[in-house]
Amino acid sequence: MATFYEKYGGEETVAKVVDYFYELVLADDTVNHFFANTDMEKQRKHQTKFISFALGGPNQYSGQSMAKAHEGMNLQPVHFDAIVKHLHAALAHFGVSEEDIDDALTKVGSLRDDILYK
Repeated sequence: MATFYEKYGGEETVAKVVDYFYELVLADDTVNHFFANTDMEKQRKHQTKFISFALGGPNQYSGQSMAKAHEGMNLQPVHFDAIVKHLHAALAHFGVSEEDIDDALTKVGSLRDDILYK
């Protein structure tokens, strides 16, 4: 069975999803301040590799652990939920089925404890 990553066109599609995702995130005052001093080009590339891996693509992700990457940010459930909502919207925008979105968001949800309250 094809992985989610293969089914929807690999890294090229994931990159488009990530670009759209960050458009939504940066327009959202709940979470956009976390990216005020972020090199968004670098962040997009990094996130594309991470999401590709999370969706069954090759592991090119060499970044920090989730806990380390979010250290000192003190992210709260409202922030995590906003990010998940935007990821859902971005995946849906590119024609990903609800079933596949649910699978992807379950994987993202499994990282919740590594991201919140750090």
